[in-house]
Amino acid sequence: MASNPHHPPVADALPYEIYFRIETYARARHFGSESHPWGQLNYCASGVMELKVAGQRYLSPPQYAVWIPPGTPHEATIRQNVAYHSAYIDAALCATLPARHCALELSPLLKAILADFAGRRVTTPASPADRRLAQVLLDQLRLAPPSSNYLPGSEDPVLAPLLEALRRQPGCPRTLADWAAQLHLTERTLARRCQRELGMSFGAWRQRQRYLAALPLLEQGQTVQAVALSLGYSTASAFIAMFRRHGGATPDRLRRGPQAPSAH
Repeated sequence: MASNPHHPPVADALPYEIYFRIETYARARHFGSESHPWGQLNYCASGVMELKVAGQRYLSPPQYAVWIPPGTPHEATIRQNVAYHSAYIDAALCATLPARHCALELSPLLKAILADFAGRRVTTPASPADRRLAQVLLDQLRLAPPSSNYLPGSEDPVLAPLLEALRRQPGCPRTLADWAAQLHLTERTLARRCQRELGMSFGAWRQRQRYLAALPLLEQGQTVQAVALSLGYSTASAFIAMFRRHGGATPDRLRRGPQAPSAH
């Protein structure tokens, strides 16, 4: 167990009730399926990690974290450089945390605590002050609202290649009818398959994917116009409207952060 780089240097227990992982991972890295006897808050301060948790696919951009309860199998793929600031939480403390894996919206305070521990390279909070901070983090985690902005996946032999193609090229302009023709299905049959396997329509899935794909591009400093065009939107205004529906703010507002004043 100790040879697995995704585990703390212990086999079946944490060094402290809340143990912090502070890592920088390069792109094109994969962590195979594993599970832990502790809960795991996966958070990327920069970059995006792709997670598969109990068969469900998530993207973990800086705006969200992914909660994995104890004993839940998961694997991760890193497709761009990632600053990984996460917390492993003893199972005894997880009773008041979500019982199922989910995406969570992190408060500014929760992000600040993770950033503080990462900046000081604190993995095991030993001092009284750090233990108090760890307790505040746990309190904030209990209050964190679940987010619907995860991206469901499917192992369905028809849908899986389609979803992978869209993941590689989120700006692909092909319609549901185009995909149905390529797959030798009726549009209605493919639409039903998407609803059954993904829990949402093809159009809703693609909008959510484009929203998540936009987050790292905006983080890299690309203009709204450039991101809109790269994701298949003919105008920036159409992209901004989609982004606001999913994120509750315009791309520029999100980039300035929650404390920035609104433009007049």
